[in-house]
Amino acid sequence: MIRPEDVLRPTPQGLYCPPGDVFIDPVRGGVDRAIITHGHSDHARPGHGSVLATPETLEAMRVRYGAGFCGSQQPARYGEAVSIGGARIRLLPAGHVIGSAQVEVTYKGLSMICTGDFKRRRDPTCPSFEVAPCHILISEATFALPVFRHPDSRGQIAKLLASLSAFPDRTHLVGAYAFGKAQRILCELRQAGYTETVFLHGAMRDLCDMYARLGVDLGHVEPVSPVTDKRSPASRLAGRIVICPPSATGSPWAARFSDPVIAFASGWMTVRQRAKVSGVELPLIVSDHADWDELTSTVREVNPEELWVTHGRADALARWASLEGRRARPLHLVGYEDEPHD
Repeated sequence: MIRPEDVLRPTPQGLYCPPGDVFIDPVRGGVDRAIITHGHSDHARPGHGSVLATPETLEAMRVRYGAGFCGSQQPARYGEAVSIGGARIRLLPAGHVIGSAQVEVTYKGLSMICTGDFKRRRDPTCPSFEVAPCHILISEATFALPVFRHPDSRGQIAKLLASLSAFPDRTHLVGAYAFGKAQRILCELRQAGYTETVFLHGAMRDLCDMYARLGVDLGHVEPVSPVTDKRSPASRLAGRIVICPPSATGSPWAARFSDPVIAFASGWMTVRQRAKVSGVELPLIVSDHADWDELTSTVREVNPEELWVTHGRADALARWASLEGRRARPLHLVGYEDEPHD
C-alpha cells in the first residue's frame, strides 16, 4: 500500500518527491530538480539544475536573479499535466501573486496538494485559488490564528483615498512588498477610480514593468526621482501616493517628503501594536495570505483524508483540524519567512 511519505516527505531541504527526485520550493539553492510555487525569494532560490514553474514565476525569477538563475527551465501552465519520473505533476492557481501555484503530485493513485502560499480573496493581478480534491492537503499557516480575519481590501483602499482627501498637503507613503503587494495596491486603486499618477520607489520599477509585460494594467506610474524645476520633491508630491518597500518608510530616503502619512499594507496590521511600534499612521490590512477563516474553510472544502501544515502557525491549524476529527500534523519546515512579503 502506498504511503504519503512515498510521494512527498519533509526533509531539511524542503518537501521532497522520491518518485520524481524533485523538491518543491527547496530552502537552499543547488538541487538538481525543483518545482517552484511562486517567485518570492524565500520560495524561489537561484542555482537549481532544473526548475519547473508557471511561465510567470519563471519570468519573475529571471527579473530578480538574471537569465542564468538555473540550468534549465520547464514552463507549465495551470492544469497542464507533466510527468517527472513516475509522478504526475499539475500546477493549479494559488491566488497569492502572479504566477503562484499549488502543486498537485499524484503517484500510484495517491494525490497530494501543496498549496504553497495562497489566499482566497479577490486579486485583480492573478487568477483565484482553485479548490481541488486530494488525499493529503499540505497547507501554509501564516495567519493561522483566529485573531486574523482580514477585511475586504476595497474598504482598505477606500481608507487610503479618504486619508488622501483629508490631508491634501501630505504625501502618502505606502509601504508594500515590491513583488505582488505593490502591484495589487496599484490595481485596486485603479479599480476604485483613482487615475492619478502613482509614484514608485526605484526598487519597484523592474517588477512593475514585468507585470505590465504580462498584461496587468497598473495605470500611469513614475519613479520618484530628483526634479529639474525649482520645486522640491516634497512639494511636487504633496497630495500624491508613493509606493515603496516597507523598510524605506523609516529610511533617509523618506526624509525628502514633508510630513508624510506613513501607511503599511499588510495582514500584520491587524495587530495594532505592530503598527504603533513601526510608526505606521495609516495601517492598511491587505494580505496576500489566507486568514484564519480562509484557511479553515479551504480545509473543509478540500476535505482531505489528512492535513499537513507547513510554515507559520502550523501547530494551531493542526490542532484545529484535530478538534474537528481530522488527521493532521505540523511539518515544522524551516526556511520560509512569514512577514517580508505579506
